[in-house]
Amino acid sequence: MPPVSVLPLKAETLAPIAPEGEARIGVVGGGQLAWMLASAAAELHIPLVVQTPSPDDPASRLASAVVLGDPGDGAALRRLAGACSAVTFENEWVDLELLSQLEAEGVRFVPSVAALAPLVSKRSQRQLQQQLQLPAPAWFDLADLLPAAPTPGPPQLPAGWSFPLMAKAATGGYDGKATLVLRDAGELAELLESVDPADWIVERFVAFEIELSQLVCRDDQGAVRSYPLVQTHQHHRVCDWVLAPADVPHAVQAFARNIAVSLLTAIDYVGVLSIEFFYGPEGLQINEIAPRTHNSGHVTIEAAHTSQFSQQARIVAGLPMGEVELKVPGALMVNLLGYERSRASYAQQRRALAALPGASLHWYGKQGAALGRKLGHVTLLLDGATAAERRRQARHGLEQVRAIWPNPSY
Repeated sequence: MPPVSVLPLKAETLAPIAPEGEARIGVVGGGQLAWMLASAAAELHIPLVVQTPSPDDPASRLASAVVLGDPGDGAALRRLAGACSAVTFENEWVDLELLSQLEAEGVRFVPSVAALAPLVSKRSQRQLQQQLQLPAPAWFDLADLLPAAPTPGPPQLPAGWSFPLMAKAATGGYDGKATLVLRDAGELAELLESVDPADWIVERFVAFEIELSQLVCRDDQGAVRSYPLVQTHQHHRVCDWVLAPADVPHAVQAFARNIAVSLLTAIDYVGVLSIEFFYGPEGLQINEIAPRTHNSGHVTIEAAHTSQFSQQARIVAGLPMGEVELKVPGALMVNLLGYERSRASYAQQRRALAALPGASLHWYGKQGAALGRKLGHVTLLLDGATAAERRRQARHGLEQVRAIWPNPSY
């Protein structure tokens, strides 16, 4: 592989990295999502530039060029924008003020700053869902529990609320981080003392049966395509596995699609987006929205006609969207989470995983393992003719994977 071109951070040096008129797309972030986006862009012959803090980050290996800089580095972002026709994001931890300034100067972001703004925090997501009357758990701001004057005794919940509750940091939390189940008033009081209440929200605890995820995409002409609904399973609030398609009633699938289409249309969102749902006795409820490609969509690389990463690259580059239907009866995606602290290459385990029937291994090439760190994933194609047969195959496949690569014990 030729060495990666690292672009200097000089505002006056904005030479293009591709022939005039050729689509060049940029991505802020260099982790596994950007790595898979870079791979998809390469297959489409679309030059892709990555902005990331280290040339050792996964996406740096496949990018046409790299701009070194943290996501919030304004000079780096200007350099990236100057080298590309459009810029997208690996995650939603963005500086909206900086993006707005650059957008006003003519930089094209996909999605736009206006579409991103209500999705970058869990609080603004819940506000948007209320505004659009989309099904979601009731919530309130943790700061609302602070009395106007000091009062003795434990904090009092609003009328009609009871434990357990779910507390979430409004921004910055991912993979189960900065989320807590509050079981009683003592745990609530402890949280109030240990965090800035203005930065947290509290939600009703949802008793669900399964978790689902709807991946959806929209182009700049307003066309929307929805991937098949998938079932997800979490291990300590980190995605463990994904089964496609989800075995739920057609009405549930249609409702999930309708929610996704309504959301994207209402905020004029362009790009790929995922909505995580709870499904149970209270019906379908939105858990969280990810305004980007998503872990639950990795299964589309092998199972769908167009992967989520190819779709995002197409949309950002202004190319027509691809078909989103599954090209196989089903598939199981299993995350490979770090189960020890090590800098090992895990060559033996990787060979064993790749040798499983119908398996495709994706190893992200991160520098070192840690408990719960996403190091790769493996997808197993399923050929069962019925949902019951595919569930049986998926259980067997999951057992095979976990015999080789165990989940972390915390």
